[in-house]
Amino acid sequence: MNFDREIHDEQPALTSYALQLTKNMEDANDLVQETMLKALTYKSKFTEGTNLKGWLYTIMRNSFINNYRRLMRRNTFIDTTDNTYFLDAPTHTTENLGEDRFLNKDLQDAIETLPEDLKKTFTMNMRGFKYHEIAEELDIPIGTVKTRIFVAKRRLRKQLHTYAELYGLKAE
Repeated sequence: MNFDREIHDEQPALTSYALQLTKNMEDANDLVQETMLKALTYKSKFTEGTNLKGWLYTIMRNSFINNYRRLMRRNTFIDTTDNTYFLDAPTHTTENLGEDRFLNKDLQDAIETLPEDLKKTFTMNMRGFKYHEIAEELDIPIGTVKTRIFVAKRRLRKQLHTYAELYGLKAE
């Protein structure tokens, strides 16, 4: 088994998982890099013949949790007044939201291109309506609701495939 090559082959799947955890591409890339480093450092702990992907996902999840806890401890201070309790320290940083605005605009534009029946069903689902509530509101069978949402997602996925490529996600 060529361990280095096999963990390298898992990098796209790890990137996708890291993006689900962090919701940010830069943080996801850092998490993947940290996972790869730990895997290489502790490869003697890996038992050949076991699930390599599961082992890597476990390393990644644990690293994410530890990093999150470390960040929360760093942003917490103790108030030593009579009532002692923990307060979250405010963060004074800002993010550049330009990329998010482009993504949201492209997503809204893509939704607008959907036929009216698909758009209405899909947007109701996005707003948190349950399938049965949508079916009731639109007076259609629940199977039709599920089909419309499926078709809308498939069309949107096709239209927005460049974002999947940009963020290293697998386009279906």
